[in-house]
Amino acid sequence: MSQIRIPTPLRKFTGGMDEVPGSGNTLRAVLENLESQHAGIRKQICDSNGELRRFVNVFINEEDARYLAGLDSEIKEGDVISIIPAIAGGTKNRPGE
Repeated sequence: MSQIRIPTPLRKFTGGMDEVPGSGNTLRAVLENLESQHAGIRKQICDSNGELRRFVNVFINEEDARYLAGLDSEIKEGDVISIIPAIAGGTKNRPGE
């Protein structure tokens, strides 16, 4: 079994839990299982084509899944999967600078 770290914006799907168990041999299988346990969460992580959303980063043991095998990345017993929404925005200059 793996562990999935859930970011604050997605915890409404997990009943407030910040970490949930994951099951599956690939990232794709883990996300499908996550959806079966917490309906609606996969839509926040994957687009309508079933691929990882552009502004959501998924790490497997601190390695970006996109630089591994994406959704086909192998998941092993004890792996930690972290879902991290990208943060963008801000201003070019701060007030007073």
